Amino acid sequence: MKPALLAYKPISFGAGIAGGLLAGMVFRKVWRAMGHEGDRPQPTAADSSWAEVLTGAAVEAVIFALVKTAVDRGSAEVYHRVIGVWPGK
Repeated sequence: MKPALLAYKPISFGAGIAGGLLAGMVFRKVWRAMGHEGDRPQPTAADSSWAEVLTGAAVEAVIFALVKTAVDRGSAEVYHRVIGVWPGK
């Protein structure tokens, strides 16, 4: 494993945890703004409709994917600016 990638691993790990927490907060705000209370319904929730379950899953997936991508890209760019090597090269 190249030293630049090895040095980036802990940064990537920490950024991933922070990104997951941020994505969860963003999802809860969006879900509430859509008129729902609490977390998205689980697929086995008897009192939830198909539309509510699938909408919740789709919105959550999009938010998590966007936040993860933004955090991954942002941490790689910061690492590159500070260290001078793109992680993984």
